[in-house]
Amino acid sequence: MDILVQTLILIGGLILILLGANYLVDGSSSIAKKFGLSEFVIGLTIVGIGTSSPEMVVSFMSAIQGKAEMAIGNVVGSNIFNTLIILGITALISPLTITRNNIRKDIPVNFLVTILLLLLGMNFSIFKVGENVISRFDGIILLAVFAWYLWSSFRSDNGDETEEGEEIKTRNIPVSILMIIGGLGALVFGGRLFVNSATALAQMFGVSDKFIAITVMAAGTSMPELATCIVAALKGRGQLALGNILGSNIGNILLILGGSALIHPLSFSGMTIVDIIAVAICPIFIYLCAFLFRKKEIDRAEGIIFLLTEAAYMWYLIANL
Repeated sequence: MDILVQTLILIGGLILILLGANYLVDGSSSIAKKFGLSEFVIGLTIVGIGTSSPEMVVSFMSAIQGKAEMAIGNVVGSNIFNTLIILGITALISPLTITRNNIRKDIPVNFLVTILLLLLGMNFSIFKVGENVISRFDGIILLAVFAWYLWSSFRSDNGDETEEGEEIKTRNIPVSILMIIGGLGALVFGGRLFVNSATALAQMFGVSDKFIAITVMAAGTSMPELATCIVAALKGRGQLALGNILGSNIGNILLILGGSALIHPLSFSGMTIVDIIAVAICPIFIYLCAFLFRKKEIDRAEGIIFLLTEAAYMWYLIANL
């Protein structure tokens, strides 16, 4: 009976997530067109940070409770899921064009931020100094980099890089804002229902906190990004989808782990070498798509590679429960 109830809650949460994603994409696209902003920057900021709010809640609460494994596992798992599953599925629906600005700044920043996370979190393993812990001072560094990135993104945006797709319906600003707020609300509430029920179901089968954090909770808190990217791809808003994922990944590390570390220092002791390799591979894959291939896009073949890599990582996690 408990399994049936939790499954129904899971489905209800998923429906809310899908409805919220549709309103969020439409409202955000309308705002972008109204103010002459690029859809990528809207995806990077309003949509990216908004859809990362479930990760923020989970990681902050885990830090308050002193559960570093849960806080770090949630973010690491979410970034892996965002890149390998969400970009993989989105690319299968519609290849994602990579623009000049993406190549010049956003993709390198995603790569460098991930390297920064590993350098700060793996002090002892890499430099034989201190501990493998993200300290409160490290948290301040991450938050400062996040503030700089937001400022520079708005400052350098000229709204020129548009793409073909479903025609954007321009609504008046109050209606667009209500759509964004309502969409985010549905995403967050639906995501919370999804995470709680998925976690309850996982616990019924007796799996560990780390496994729940890096798989079930990471996938659950990434459901808003997944739904938003799928809807954006179907509407031909690939830059919004790419901005959402890069914004979420960068925000997860700089804002969420930075804020969590201020609440409570975060130990990396629970992360294995395979977890570290997996989170490092994700920005490298995007980097390769942008810089090595003649066609500057994440196409369907690359989407399949992303999905197969995630499948291999999941197999490893399940095999090592």
